[in-house]
Amino acid sequence: MNQPYNGMSAAQMDGVVWRKSHFSNPSGNCVELAELPDGRVAMRNSRDPEGPALVYSRRDTDAFVRAVKGGEFDDLIA
Repeated sequence: MNQPYNGMSAAQMDGVVWRKSHFSNPSGNCVELAELPDGRVAMRNSRDPEGPALVYSRRDTDAFVRAVKGGEFDDLIA
């Protein structure tokens, strides 16, 4: 695999296992996450699996998940 970077085509990230939440809806409106070999986390749009991926450090991902669990983004829910 090439060195992953933000905006890289998710299709070029060979060997990673993409997963999505069981809360995702049947129409596929969700994001998928994958752990990269170096420990970072990639995110892609499930409706565009070959589109760009965003790559985050483990620390950034941890901060985001904690904020979601803590309700910091609840005002964005429809």
